[in-house]
Amino acid sequence: MTATAHINRIGTANPPHAVHAAFVDFVTNTIEDKRERRLFERMVERSGIGQRFSYLQPVTLPDGTITDTEGFYGTGEWPSTALRMARYKTYAPELAVSAIHALDPGIAEAGITHLVVASCTGFMAPGLDQSIVQRMGLDPGVERTVVGFMGCYAAVNSLRLAHHIVRSTPSARVLVVTVELCSLHFQRSDNLQKLLSMLLFGDGAASALVTADAGGIALTDFRAATIGATADAITWDIGDQGFDMHLGGEVPARIAEALRREAASSASDGLLRGLKPGDFDLWAVHAGGRSILGAVENGLGLDGDALDGSRSVLNDFGNMSSATLMFVLARLLRERGQSDAPQNGLAMAFGPGLAAESFRFTLTGRDD
Repeated sequence: MTATAHINRIGTANPPHAVHAAFVDFVTNTIEDKRERRLFERMVERSGIGQRFSYLQPVTLPDGTITDTEGFYGTGEWPSTALRMARYKTYAPELAVSAIHALDPGIAEAGITHLVVASCTGFMAPGLDQSIVQRMGLDPGVERTVVGFMGCYAAVNSLRLAHHIVRSTPSARVLVVTVELCSLHFQRSDNLQKLLSMLLFGDGAASALVTADAGGIALTDFRAATIGATADAITWDIGDQGFDMHLGGEVPARIAEALRREAASSASDGLLRGLKPGDFDLWAVHAGGRSILGAVENGLGLDGDALDGSRSVLNDFGNMSSATLMFVLARLLRERGQSDAPQNGLAMAFGPGLAAESFRFTLTGRDD
C-alpha cells in the first residue's frame, strides 16, 4: 500500500517591522496627479490589507521624507540589484531559521532526511538550502532541492515534491521551507499599476514537516493548469535595480473565467477532478490580493465565508508570494484542525504562466 504524505505541522515567521502604513504614505506623497492620488487612496481602502512586514524599519525624517532607518530606500538613487541581493543573503537565512524554530526548535533531532526550499526574491551561493542545513544543525547529508523563481505557487510545487518523496520512501521526513523578502524589490515608479502591485507584497517565511505519520493535512493529489494566451499577464523580471513585477489588471477576470468553465465541467483531469465546488469542505487559496480572492469566489460560486482564512492572512500580512499559502494552511490547522470528522479541501495558488497549481487534501486533525 502506497504511503500517504501528511503535513504534520507548520511554522511561520515575519520580520519585525510593520511597513504598510509607511509605504502608503510614501506613495501618496509622491503621486502628483490629484486624480491618480485619490484613486490610489481608494484602492488602499479596498485592498483588504491591514499590515505588511519587512526587515527595513520605516522612519520619517525632519523634513517629512519617508524612508527607512538604514537609508536603503533613501533620497538618492535606489539600490542596485547587487545591493538588494546582499540584503537577501543576510535576511533570508535569518527569516528561514525563525520559521523553522516556530515549527520545531529541536529540528536537528527530528531525523530530517530531505530539505525542499522555495524562494523567488533572491539568489545566493552557497544556497539558502545549505545555510539552513548549517544553521539548524541538520545532517550534512540531507537531500536538498531548491524550487527557484516560480513565484506565488511555489509552495504547491514544494509540497508536491515532498508528497512524492514520502510516497516513494515512507520513512522520509521532509522539511519544506518557503522564504520571501518582497520588500527588497520596491521600485521608484510613477506608473499607478506598478504602485498598486507593490501595495500587495510583504515579507514572510513558513516551514512544514511532511511525513507518512498520520495527523495534520493529508495530501491526496496534485494538479496544474495554464490559461492560454496569458504569458504576459504576470511577469517577474530581473532588472538593474531589483526584480520588477508586472501584475496585469486582466488577471482576476481571466482567473474567474477559467474557474467558471472548470466549475461547469465534469472532466476528471481538471482542477476540480470532475467534482463540484460543493464537494469540498475547506478551501486554502493563495491570498494574492482582494481581487484574486474575489475572482476565485465568484468563478467557483463559493459561499461568502469560504475564503475567510485567506482573507485573514491577506489582512494580517499581505501577499508574501510563495509563503502565503503556507500561512493559510497553518491557519486551517490551527482553527479547523480539531474537528472529529475529516474535512476534505482544495488548495490553489496562481502565478506566472498564467498558471494555477492545486492539490486536494484532507484535514485530519492537528498533531500536537
